[in-house]
Amino acid sequence: MADFYQVLGVARDAGDDDIKQSYRKLAMKFHPDKNGGSKEAEEQFKAVTEAYDVLKDPQKRAAYDRYGEAGLRGMGGGGGGFHHVDLSEALNIFMRDFGFGDFFGGGGQRPQTGPSAGADVKFELKLSLAEVATGVDRVVKLKLLDPCITCGGAGAEAGTRPTRCVTCAGQGEVRRAQRSFFGNFVSVAPCPTCGGEGTMIERPCKSCRGEGRQRGEHEIPLKVPPGVSSGQYMHLRGVGNSGVRGGPRGDVLVLFEVQDDERFERDGEHLFTEVLVTYPQLVLGADLEVPGVLGALPLRVPPGTQSGQVFLLRGRGLPRVNASGAGDLQVRVQVWTPKAIGAEEEQLILRLQQVQDQPPTGREKGFWAKMKDVLGA
Repeated sequence: MADFYQVLGVARDAGDDDIKQSYRKLAMKFHPDKNGGSKEAEEQFKAVTEAYDVLKDPQKRAAYDRYGEAGLRGMGGGGGGFHHVDLSEALNIFMRDFGFGDFFGGGGQRPQTGPSAGADVKFELKLSLAEVATGVDRVVKLKLLDPCITCGGAGAEAGTRPTRCVTCAGQGEVRRAQRSFFGNFVSVAPCPTCGGEGTMIERPCKSCRGEGRQRGEHEIPLKVPPGVSSGQYMHLRGVGNSGVRGGPRGDVLVLFEVQDDERFERDGEHLFTEVLVTYPQLVLGADLEVPGVLGALPLRVPPGTQSGQVFLLRGRGLPRVNASGAGDLQVRVQVWTPKAIGAEEEQLILRLQQVQDQPPTGREKGFWAKMKDVLGA
């Protein structure tokens, strides 16, 4: 898959205005209406629109910058996979953000007429780190707008029906011819009288006051894949609020919020933890149990281990979202110094001080670099 920044011809630190300007220039170049239906131009148009759709969104861009396309999985369609735009979506994105209708005088994509789709619903789903490690099935309850039972969603009183809008003659849109730098083109907009529906209601339904919908409670099943992070989301298409007077349902956006686990620091699929050990355990070696997300894990500390040493437990981190494999768990051992000791311990430590060799006065090459790695500097 091509790099989105290369597709748009912008630097990785490009600002929002640069991204938008570059996309507009390329979209105009490859727009199907300007290229006589060329299949190659259509593919280029879809590619630049897909890149723009990701990079203009701060959450998608941050996930892409960090993990590439893998970071976008789980932020797309209802199945949890990354959604690639088709031509219809690409045209809608272009017209939505730049306001062009039939382009260059051609017969391009028309704006949506008839009843508009219902509003999207967005909510946060809190997850524990253990749920992230395994994935989880949840059922959430949402209050959504459904078609009115009395009028069946039409919005009109029983025995009546909507009439054709006189402003747009039932077309749901009004057109205006304009001249531009690129030539003549037709601007198309929803009818201001009927709101793009093409019909008017003279006797509204009393139950829904002509809106054609009422609120109801829904239970929506969710299948959250393993490995998700805070800020990623699941896009459930067509299960949100019903549109006014028979309009299609909107979408539901499930935003993930992973709760902090005080035992770990997280970097993508990798986890970091620290355990305290005694001086004898470092000197003589020890078999320890260290925290894992789903339970304690064994760790062998060999004799002569230095305080601050990091042990790598491969594959003991978190699963990679919508991909095979898992990250690693890094365990740093630190010597524990008691704040108070008894008389017997004090005598033993004093005796140890007398017989133990002094630490080396020099340091090994690369000492500070290793200390920075240990301290995370």
